[in-house]
Amino acid sequence: MNVNSHIINNKKIAEVGGDGVFIERAEDALDLLGDLYYQGFDGIIIREQNITPDFFDLKTGIAGEILQKFSNYRVKLAIIGDFSSYKAKSICDFIYESNKTGHINFLSSVEEALKKISITIS
Repeated sequence: MNVNSHIINNKKIAEVGGDGVFIERAEDALDLLGDLYYQGFDGIIIREQNITPDFFDLKTGIAGEILQKFSNYRVKLAIIGDFSSYKAKSICDFIYESNKTGHINFLSSVEEALKKISITIS
């Protein structure tokens, strides 16, 4: 796992990447969030392929747990990837509602994520 730092509009945004899945459980996300939060990051970008596929099966509860932790810390999160393969109404609605509120966003590129996070950070 590697972390690239971006500063936009005086906001520090972490772009997390690497090979494989490194968020398999809600606790993994909390560890990452806590580490980056205490390094002064205002927002985090992570790739879809670095998150367990169970995240996108809402019955597991992993997505809700992870997003609640980001909300509690008031850290913006952007998950980038191609979400067109998800056809279940529940995950499509979840992605739509998340993007609508702006705290957690599902986007297609790092550039889009940087713009969205830097604008929506209060």
